Amino acid sequence: MSIFEQRESDIRAYCRVYPVVFDKAINARQTDEDGKEYIDFFAGAGVLNFGHNNPRMKTAMINYLQNDGVLHSLDMHTTAKRAFMERFVTTILEPRNMPHKLQFMGPTGTNAVEAALKLARRATGRSDIVAFTKGFHGMTLGSLACTANQYFRGAAGIPLLHVEHQPFGCEKPCSGCEMGCGVANIEALRGQYSDASSGISPPAAFLVETIQAEGGVNVAHKAWLTALAQLAKDFGSLLIIDDVQVGIGRTGSFFSFDDYGIDPDIVCLAKGIGGMGTPMAVNLVKPEIDQHWSPGEHTGTFRGQSLSFVAGAEMLSYFEDDSFMDEVKAKAKVMAGALAPLEKLSAVQVRGKGMILGLDVGNGENAKAIVNQCFDKGLLIASCGTGGRVVKLIPPLTIPDSDLQEGLDILVQTAQTVLEAAA
Repeated sequence: MSIFEQRESDIRAYCRVYPVVFDKAINARQTDEDGKEYIDFFAGAGVLNFGHNNPRMKTAMINYLQNDGVLHSLDMHTTAKRAFMERFVTTILEPRNMPHKLQFMGPTGTNAVEAALKLARRATGRSDIVAFTKGFHGMTLGSLACTANQYFRGAAGIPLLHVEHQPFGCEKPCSGCEMGCGVANIEALRGQYSDASSGISPPAAFLVETIQAEGGVNVAHKAWLTALAQLAKDFGSLLIIDDVQVGIGRTGSFFSFDDYGIDPDIVCLAKGIGGMGTPMAVNLVKPEIDQHWSPGEHTGTFRGQSLSFVAGAEMLSYFEDDSFMDEVKAKAKVMAGALAPLEKLSAVQVRGKGMILGLDVGNGENAKAIVNQCFDKGLLIASCGTGGRVVKLIPPLTIPDSDLQEGLDILVQTAQTVLEAAA
């Protein structure tokens, strides 16, 4: 038995899907210790938007280390943090007229969500949160209460309270939509909140993903999300957008909600925000809401993660003009075009936006077979959604065209073989 089987916790998961020992990685390819190469359509579940060992970010980090830059600073001021913040404000926030402040916390998406929930409750004086069916927001208790998946929730060991789940308003009908979704459900909530005899009060916040990545790559319908944003505003609830997995350019714009015409009170970012795969999380918070914090009420030992600031600042240079996002949009069209013929097969649906697509193949058995056979052929890809029925494509945004096409060819051929055999 290897050291992993002997000593690593049984909770390990992804290594069971990809049972090799990886040794090297560059951009969209990983190499195992036996020298076999794999095209990476998983990209650290959205962490590696800019590929493995991005050369621009690696150079910036090496230079910072060689110049004895401060590596750990809690929330003290550093030149690395200032450079990141200044570039973020000028490149991302000011062009969008967003006055939001940046709150750094523990460097994970779940910590970003925890901080957002705390602040929403503090700012509104209310305790309940509305989240949505199929949503995923993290594994710590507050964010886990908002996560819908019962498998994850079952590990809590205690009741997960003060969160109500409402149907998510899908752009495309998907599995579970028989529960009801769309603008009509928002109007039903409006009626309940307006009725003094309903016994139902407006929540502290609505927490929503514009694209439910882990939930099955379900894209929010624009009319539904717009109605939800207006509902929150009308009843004094905060609108929190969880952009942890699908932000940072994934959809062809920096934020996944850029084309929705909404004005979130809090935006949760992590994963790709560190650029190089180094951990960082940040919440964007409207100033009038941020003022409800007192110093040190939500801390985090590694909120001063300087290497992430350095790599993240370099990452932001990709957004100083439209050229990189134009490349992403072009690759997104290639991805959608490659998968479109599969929808002719029974019970198959393609969903997504930009460079995150989900191939719903009807059940978890089909998806597992596709993932396993793709791995054998040198393609790393994962499944998600209810029962693991959706094969999720989330390659690095920087993937070379040749690698993208080769990976798509492997996936499409494998999916056809598996699905035709299962028919």
